[in-house]
Amino acid sequence: MTRTIDTSKLPTRLHHTAYVTKDQAATRAFYEDILGFPLMATWSEQDELFGAVRTYCHTFFGLGDGSALAFFQFADPEDQKLFDPDLAPSPFRHIALNVTADVQADLERRLTESGWNPEATFVLEHGYCRSLYTSDPNGMVLEFTVDAPGAAQINADRMEDAHDVLDRWLAGDHTSNNNYR
Repeated sequence: MTRTIDTSKLPTRLHHTAYVTKDQAATRAFYEDILGFPLMATWSEQDELFGAVRTYCHTFFGLGDGSALAFFQFADPEDQKLFDPDLAPSPFRHIALNVTADVQADLERRLTESGWNPEATFVLEHGYCRSLYTSDPNGMVLEFTVDAPGAAQINADRMEDAHDVLDRWLAGDHTSNNNYR
């Protein structure tokens, strides 16, 4: 049974994803100077948020589809601490951005040439995509992924069996269904 999705009821694109930074200057240097993501907007704001007046800076770094990566930094150290708990970084909390092979190669070159965090920059061949991983100055993990040839068919296959595989996995059968590696 082929599933169809009414895309008219889905968001059209990512608007932005937000993260709290401890250092807007280091964040700007990484995203703009190293990765080449333009700083599209900086908002210096003061609002009543969550029961108190908070003063903060909110930056947006542009992506090719018009979406952005956004970062908050708070003027008051207590607000910064409140909204930016020091959680251990996890590779399972990350932003994945789809790129072409040329863009991925350029990003890998930029990261290497800048000497950026070589112990945390690596490539994984997932079979259905090739991913370049690194961490930003805030410890946020970034994944730049290139779809494998035949991605449309791979995606169709996974959509077709997504519910069955999830049910199987939840029932305890953890057999891999990745035959693309």
